Amino acid sequence: MFINNRTNRKHYARKRFGQHFLKDQNIINNIVASICPKKGDVLVEIGPGLGALTDPISRYLDILTVIELDRDLAYRLKNHPFLGPKLTVYQQDAMNFDFSELAKKQNKKLRVFGNLPYNISTPLIFHLFKYIEWIKDMHFMLQKEIVDRLVALPGSKHYGRLSVITQYYCQIIRILEVPSCAFMPIPKVDSVLVCQLPFTQPPHRVNNVDLLKYITMIAFMQRRKTIRNSLGDIFSEKSLKELNIDASLRAENITLEQYCNMANWLSEYKIDITI
Repeated sequence: MFINNRTNRKHYARKRFGQHFLKDQNIINNIVASICPKKGDVLVEIGPGLGALTDPISRYLDILTVIELDRDLAYRLKNHPFLGPKLTVYQQDAMNFDFSELAKKQNKKLRVFGNLPYNISTPLIFHLFKYIEWIKDMHFMLQKEIVDRLVALPGSKHYGRLSVITQYYCQIIRILEVPSCAFMPIPKVDSVLVCQLPFTQPPHRVNNVDLLKYITMIAFMQRRKTIRNSLGDIFSEKSLKELNIDASLRAENITLEQYCNMANWLSEYKIDITI
């Protein structure tokens, strides 16, 4: 959601949609340069808002796909005199969007970007991971706290389920720090532009990714407990010992590789759990 003088028609940010419009032209230019759109790319913008990114990026493309939940903003973009003809506008929640269908239709991997609303950024990232094989890269403006969690390593207070799953799927690159004063209305937190590059091959083999997601969900729901307690209904101390994992460790001390090994152990022994 960005602000553009050529597309802004006195739209007021809606709190329920978590709207904060970027107003700094230098930052907008840096974002466009980082995304580096090229003719022939299939770019998808989540939350185009008032079109400050939509406008410059569309100049490189024949068609730009945008997903906008706000009915008023979607209507304005679709009917805009110079932007409208270059856009395919989906007025819907990105959380319900099937990105694989679009990629199949275009017969090309997607390049996804946007200034994600703070209130849905984490679940939306998880939603996009369902379609990771159809995505070439992702450039998102996120609140700094979320980016700290994306890149966190074991032992860090920021390390959690989001860290583990993101680092399984993607290389994460911090590109640009953005102060809160660059937005309107001004949010209470600073933001970071981050690039997520899906791995051709994940860093560790996992037979069933759903098991990895399940284990990390259970473990980090009780992150202050030892895994002897938090995962005790799934793993005995004997099984953890077989995996060379100390049962006295907490979820925040377990590495991505160890979580992957735990998921593969469950898969190999066909442990009956409900996901």
